[in-house]
Amino acid sequence: MNAPIAVRRLNGWLPRIAALLVLACGLAACANRPSGNTAAVPFEQAVQQAVDDLMVQTQKLPAFLAKVESRLKPNRIVIDPLLDGASGQQTEVTRAIEQRVVQRMQERFSQFTVAPFAGDEVEKAQYVLNGTLSRHKDGGPYRLALALTDLKSGTVIAQAAARISDDKLDTRPTAFYRDSPVNPKDRATEGYIRTSETPAGQPADALYLERLSTSAVLQEAIAAYEEGRWQDALARYESAARRRDGQQLRVYSGLYLTQMQLGRAADAEASFGKLARLGLETNNLSVKFLFRPGSTDFLGDPKISGVYPMWLRQIARQATQTESCVVVTGHTSRTGSEEVNERLSLQRAQAVKARLAAETPALSRKLREAGKGFHENIVGTGTDDASDALDRRVEFKVVPCEA
Repeated sequence: MNAPIAVRRLNGWLPRIAALLVLACGLAACANRPSGNTAAVPFEQAVQQAVDDLMVQTQKLPAFLAKVESRLKPNRIVIDPLLDGASGQQTEVTRAIEQRVVQRMQERFSQFTVAPFAGDEVEKAQYVLNGTLSRHKDGGPYRLALALTDLKSGTVIAQAAARISDDKLDTRPTAFYRDSPVNPKDRATEGYIRTSETPAGQPADALYLERLSTSAVLQEAIAAYEEGRWQDALARYESAARRRDGQQLRVYSGLYLTQMQLGRAADAEASFGKLARLGLETNNLSVKFLFRPGSTDFLGDPKISGVYPMWLRQIARQATQTESCVVVTGHTSRTGSEEVNERLSLQRAQAVKARLAAETPALSRKLREAGKGFHENIVGTGTDDASDALDRRVEFKVVPCEA
């Protein structure tokens, strides 16, 4: 190769080499920057602030080079639907935040393409954005956290947070999470939440990333369910269940819900059985049994409690198959005195334990009971409606039997 050609080629590569060096320096700087401002601001401003902070962290190149690089390799981002940081549920407000995140990115950061969170889009994307909305237990301001992860390296490349001064936000769970018979928060959901708080330069949660493609299929199923497209939802839940990592609480819960909507009672009971078995195997079975206020009797509305006998039947059958013992733990919402709630939660646990023993008498020797009152509230609002149903749950934990 003659010298002039070699020099021209080298000159052609120098801007790209320089750009990569600047980007590397920028990412290193991101790892050391503080996450978010301390002052709480109104909702709209907080979302814009978090998005701008997140995106600016990625813009360490001069504007011209950033545009050139984006043409050479489009920066495609998928947004994994935002979650409530305490419950792991999607809520009305996390959905509203997601819509505003997309709008802000489209308005201000056109070098990024925001794609739907779907199976085929995840495969084509370079980055995933996820986030959580949390509130301190003392009732302080809400905190929004966003993280942007490079899917190839598995590294969080930007992380931002903002505090929201609005005291009232619509934290009601969306339809799938409202209707789910159990709390579907699992290890992958916990990994999602951790990733949203991971500083730039650190690895995202490995299990969360490993299950990302299946989560996208599952999200498509959830969207179909919430739009009342039952057959479509069922097909997508079934597709998720067939995947290698499809044995998840949200998958079985979705199968159960859609089969019930379609009138397939036997299939729905089988799906609930799988849900109960997985919950016991992973020690993560929190069932939303709802009681009359101050009582150990279930709510009288058959639309709500009519399925409870089937739930109890399947929980009893699955518990019988374990050689260990099962602790039935009652919980209450934060309404009333601590003493009353501790007593009521224990009484409710005893009532559920008695119903399980009536279903399968041989199980009675392996059952234990406990009451936690409102000490382990997840939502903590004390509204006693659908938004804090998780606080009134009954948990089933597998423990070694005493000798």
